[in-house]
Amino acid sequence: MRQPQIQSVNISNSRIKDLFHQVSPPVENLYIQSDNVDDLLARPRVAIVGSRKITAYGKAVTRHLSSELAGQGIVIVSGLAYGVDAVAHTAALEAGGLTIAVLPSSLEDIYPSAHNGLARRIISQGGALLTEYPPGTPAYKSQFVERNRIVSAVSCALLITEAAINSGTMHTARFALEQGKDVLAVPGNITSATSAGTNNLIKSGAIAVTETADVLRVLGLTPLARRQPAGATPQEQRILDLMTTTGNGDQLLSMSELSTPEFNQALTMLEITGKIVSLGANQWAVA
Repeated sequence: MRQPQIQSVNISNSRIKDLFHQVSPPVENLYIQSDNVDDLLARPRVAIVGSRKITAYGKAVTRHLSSELAGQGIVIVSGLAYGVDAVAHTAALEAGGLTIAVLPSSLEDIYPSAHNGLARRIISQGGALLTEYPPGTPAYKSQFVERNRIVSAVSCALLITEAAINSGTMHTARFALEQGKDVLAVPGNITSATSAGTNNLIKSGAIAVTETADVLRVLGLTPLARRQPAGATPQEQRILDLMTTTGNGDQLLSMSELSTPEFNQALTMLEITGKIVSLGANQWAVA
């Protein structure tokens, strides 16, 4: 498939300059790879960021919220990093949605290199890659934080799904506040270090998010009806119905009252047909 050419955009002379007027340090140029970046930036956009060391809980809530928001026509923005970023991008794509990745390196040198395939998929499905770094610029540690101010700038609101108290994600929250953006956070287990940052943000005034409607409300949008997947057999449907309350495989087996072979066959078929996805550690989520 043809890859879009990389465009160099001078912010001060561009149609998107208003997005960057509160960004510090200022962004002078953006390098953009996309066929329709103007359309993407005209749509509602939510940045979803968080920990690189994502837990099963963080993966589940990130996948759920990113997928549902993308299904509502929201463009998902993130940084293509390991953990929450990659899950957010991937879930948006799997939902048939659009996503923007902001890189800490030049667009010819995707960072991390393991996400080259993900970057290509973002482009092929109508999304965009952005960076402020010119060709030939490798990724330096300081650029990870610098990149986050652009993640916030091109978004209408910032959602943090999982982050430790000293996570680099806290820099993104600070940038968002400086830029006058709403900061939203998903509450987590009070004994989990990886949710200490989000819980602390909520105590400090961030908007708590426990469902997609919370994010849509901040954006001033009304939820669109979304069709839930249906099972091909009574056994599959029973599992899908139970997944509204739990994604734990052992609990699903017990609550379904199916025999182990029946349960395993139904679960396998649901995964093969793309109706559920494995989160690892015997945790499952509706796709």
